[in-house]
Amino acid sequence: MCGSLFAARTHEAGHDVSLLARSERLTALRRRGVRLAEEDSSAVKRVPVPVIEHPDGAYDLITVFVRTHQVDAVLESLAGVQGDVLFLLNWAAGPETLGAVIGHERVLLGFPATGGTMDGDVVRYRKTNLITRRVAMPIGEPDGRTTPRLVRIVETFRTAGINAKAEPQMGAWLRTHAAFEVPLGQAVHAAGGPVVLADAPDTVRGTLHLMRQNLAAMETPPVPRAFAALRALPQGFLVAVLRRFLKSPTAVHSGLNDPSPATAAELERLAKQLRAPAGAR
Repeated sequence: MCGSLFAARTHEAGHDVSLLARSERLTALRRRGVRLAEEDSSAVKRVPVPVIEHPDGAYDLITVFVRTHQVDAVLESLAGVQGDVLFLLNWAAGPETLGAVIGHERVLLGFPATGGTMDGDVVRYRKTNLITRRVAMPIGEPDGRTTPRLVRIVETFRTAGINAKAEPQMGAWLRTHAAFEVPLGQAVHAAGGPVVLADAPDTVRGTLHLMRQNLAAMETPPVPRAFAALRALPQGFLVAVLRRFLKSPTAVHSGLNDPSPATAAELERLAKQLRAPAGAR
């Protein structure tokens, strides 16, 4: 979903973009291009992004949008392709495992700030609001430096209307996000959707407890620092806030509302990464 949305945005901004796809998705993209709609809108926009079945040659930047448990297969396909690789996904295992396959100097980390769901071959992306407009997509070098390539990548996304920023602690950011995402995602998946979970306050309370345990077990302070509030603010207040979020369009029109087996597989792999000790992920 995110790959198609980002490819369409950067293509419309005038950048030379190719979208990699396989099987039914490849066929749909070749026939109709990327089809975009804002949440439940009936208006569908078609963007004719060039699509390929296999990566070939060299690229300025390869951006990877896959689920956590699908990364290994992607790494194998990228080993013989030249170009820097930006992994925009859930990943709590650090950059070392990625760099060991494709070369450490090629790796950048990030997380897509835009959410949405697939409706057939239509990408239904989350409508922007005051909060989402202020949340920039973090991108960072594994060592925290602000390099010329990082500056260039951030600027490329910004010219496409995608709010991006350089994040000097990207590894800690991704582990913090996983500490929050795994309990919440597993609870939503088990309940049958975010709205259903919101109507089960005891389960929400247990989910919050697991989030706090994960954050307490981290080797570094949470990034962003605001996540430290999950350990400090009163439980009753946080449960109320979390229940309200689960009923919001932001939650409903996001990956949280994806009941597919792939969601469960991703959360399981992410949970294993969180449990692994530092240096053994």
